[in-house]
Amino acid sequence: MTTPRTTPTGVPTHLTQGRPGTTTPGGIGESTLRPDGILKVTGEFAYASDMWHEDMLWGHTLRSPHAHAEIRSIDTAEALATPGVHAVLTYDDLPTAVRHYGLEIQDTPVLAHGRVRHHGEPVALVAADHPETARRAAAKIRVDYRELPVVTDEASATAPGAPLLHEGRADHHAAHVPHPNIVHRQPVVRGDVAAAARRADVVVSGEYFFGMQDQAFLGPESGLAVPADDGGVDLYIATQWLHSDLRQIAPVLGLPEEKIRMTLSGVGGAFGGREDLSMQIHGCLLALRTGKPVKIVYNRFESFFGHVHRHPARLHYEHGATRDGKLTHLRARIVLDGGAYASSSPAVVGNAASLGAGPYVVDDVEIETLALYTNNPPCGAMRGFGAVQACFAYEAQMDKLAAALSMDPVEFRRLNAMEQGSVMPTGQVVDSPAPVAELLRRVKARPLPPERQWESSEGADVRHLPGGLSNTSHGEGVVRGIGYAVGIKNVGFSEGFDDYSTARVRLESIAGEAVATVHTAMAEVGQGGVTVHAQIARTELGVTQVTINPADTRVGSAGSTSASRQTYMTGGAVKHVCGLVRARVLDLGRVKFGTYHPAWAHAELLLEDGKVVTEGGEVLASLADVLGDESVEIEDEWRHRPTEPFHRRTGQGKGHVQYSFAAHRAVVEVDTELGLVKVVELACAQDVGKALNPLSVQGQIQGGSTQGLGIAVMEEILVDPVTAKVRNPSFTDYLIPTILDTPTIPLDILELADDHAPYGLRGIGEAPTLSSTPAILAAIRAATGRALDRTPVRPEHLVD
Repeated sequence: MTTPRTTPTGVPTHLTQGRPGTTTPGGIGESTLRPDGILKVTGEFAYASDMWHEDMLWGHTLRSPHAHAEIRSIDTAEALATPGVHAVLTYDDLPTAVRHYGLEIQDTPVLAHGRVRHHGEPVALVAADHPETARRAAAKIRVDYRELPVVTDEASATAPGAPLLHEGRADHHAAHVPHPNIVHRQPVVRGDVAAAARRADVVVSGEYFFGMQDQAFLGPESGLAVPADDGGVDLYIATQWLHSDLRQIAPVLGLPEEKIRMTLSGVGGAFGGREDLSMQIHGCLLALRTGKPVKIVYNRFESFFGHVHRHPARLHYEHGATRDGKLTHLRARIVLDGGAYASSSPAVVGNAASLGAGPYVVDDVEIETLALYTNNPPCGAMRGFGAVQACFAYEAQMDKLAAALSMDPVEFRRLNAMEQGSVMPTGQVVDSPAPVAELLRRVKARPLPPERQWESSEGADVRHLPGGLSNTSHGEGVVRGIGYAVGIKNVGFSEGFDDYSTARVRLESIAGEAVATVHTAMAEVGQGGVTVHAQIARTELGVTQVTINPADTRVGSAGSTSASRQTYMTGGAVKHVCGLVRARVLDLGRVKFGTYHPAWAHAELLLEDGKVVTEGGEVLASLADVLGDESVEIEDEWRHRPTEPFHRRTGQGKGHVQYSFAAHRAVVEVDTELGLVKVVELACAQDVGKALNPLSVQGQIQGGSTQGLGIAVMEEILVDPVTAKVRNPSFTDYLIPTILDTPTIPLDILELADDHAPYGLRGIGEAPTLSSTPAILAAIRAATGRALDRTPVRPEHLVD
């Protein structure tokens, strides 16, 4: 697949140590192979669920069958009497007074007490010598429930006399929301919308609905807790943020953080779903109670209840434009369903509000965004983090406006596209490249795929038709449609959060060769961070041999593997610390060899190919000779530019550190008789700032695009509107794209450096998830003429 990469004239490229025109083998800019790649494709990689320990017990969780119910009593006697059972724990068995946890708001009980607030909430724990024994013992626990009325949407959550999900709230958002069942509310107000609306020649509005999406990672939640001789515990866990887990676990266990030693185990995907705790505390509790190692592995059914999901949303948008196609104003209201507990809903609200206008210049804006507490499943982080839902709505609006003005939808978008120097609705100036118009131009300029690809001399190849191998059509009633979309996503943690990452780097001589060791707590969840860290170390230290130590809490925090931040943040930390190590090594060289060559004192020196060289390439010494028997090891933190909270009433503020942009063109074919959709092609253009590993960049963009395809046409967690129970907690009924559903995804990769970022890079993992969904919906609308206002699109939406 051809993937053009473009670096325009005048963009800075010499952003690190090294002579222009020279490269370090395996350094940045190369598509070096992943160290875990072969192991994963051959099935030899050890995931968290593969862990084993001698004399290990198995843990199991009893979960609520109700979405909202009072717990009147719990009887564990029969479960405890089961042969092979070593422990049964309920809320009353917790060891400290700290019995709740949470990423920002500590509102989630370790085990339910008094009442359950969502279907599948943990109620009790069992440890036994066999997983089936644990499961059967859990089934013997008798819980007396009294069902309560459920809160399922905004109307029921804010109605007079509505049940309060969390009475007596004392969190920092509680005093600023209009109702206790609203987790957080963030307005964004700029300009004079009423006056701007009077200038509009065309006004369009729409109500849009975004379904609840699951991260659907293939590796289920799993962990192994091993009690230690010092009274602490060693926890091996698949997670996205080791130190955040540690911060929440320690108070519940009543242990100092240094007695909880956490090590990242093999992670089979995450996409936000591992940012919250799942069984971390449960496994530690059982291990400490029994004095034995305890392993917990969720099955697929339990996994659907064991992690948060993407917030479903209801979005109302109104846009105005002049006859010549310039946007006049935006009014929007975005209601996110956060489910029973807060998770990361406040931050998702901030993202949806601040990015809710899209990558367009519109001076007069009123956006209200809020997240609800309901009895639906808890929702939190998922790839795109609030920007996905908003993008679906504002891009549908752009198509409506273009149609109302009889304009080409791409040209209408380009006319209103932001660029470097544009001002966001929050008042923040976009101070790095924002090539929105160019991305749109590129996807539109691509040749279209041939029509009727299913036709051949031997008859119809049904793999290329809607319905595929189900053989539902040979082309009758199949219509093609083309759609476009573009989106904007922030990178890194925002709103004044102290976002930093830590790296420890050691350089030493082993067998006459300089070898670097990099140690961070970054969670490798499949994004390829371990590959990039080695590339950075090779580039900055001029070595070929780099060891990446396992991620654990023996080194400072790397923050979460989320928000498209790890290459920027932990990659930035590795680059920063390598620079400190390099300076220390050069100081050693000056002490040892400074009298032998004047360049040691006066020249700018570089590390290249295991040697100390001048900018002119003259070799002064080998790194091995400089180091001798010494090693240089440094650990330090690195931070991005500071951000600030959004104003609570106006939403104004420099809330984000960086923005990323991607555009898509979708080509679909729709069987208008059966309502089946085949996505033929999903072309993407994205600015990545600097492609540190081009092959990994391609994988991230294509993977994100495919996840956007999923929510466009198939993925949705179905929650019963009456009982708030999940209807489809399995991969039988919750469908995700397979290789047969995934189209050709040709790419245009731009490299427009952000001078504020390490190497000029831009976080890339989330942006393609935004625009792929509305591009597919636009293409289906073009094929069918139907005004589709929800995701995912189902066959019944396309046929009468």
